[in-house]
Amino acid sequence: MREGQKRDAARALRRNATDAERIMWRLLRDRRLNGVKFRRQMPIGPFVADFASIEHRLVVELDGGQHAENSADISRDAFLISCGWRVVRFWNNDVMKNREGVLESLQQALALTPTLSRKRERE
Repeated sequence: MREGQKRDAARALRRNATDAERIMWRLLRDRRLNGVKFRRQMPIGPFVADFASIEHRLVVELDGGQHAENSADISRDAFLISCGWRVVRFWNNDVMKNREGVLESLQQALALTPTLSRKRERE
């Protein structure tokens, strides 16, 4: 997929967000979680991450039931990890019913992930 196609796909995903993605974006946008900047539906390589913090090299994926033991997710995670990203996954149901628990887990993941300097972010 070309760069322009990935950008267009990301835009379409933003317009057609699931309920869980909308809730998570309300929790993450505008540096609401520990002052960390997140982007939504961000193209990374051949994939589009649900949410990503470039500064922390952290990808947040929200999964519905169709993702249970999905081999495509395993290879996607392996690719992202090989590129230096850390991936955390949450079930849509958890985002809908246990937001505090999801945010706590995400804060723990952020604490374990070193930040990049602004200079390294641009490289």
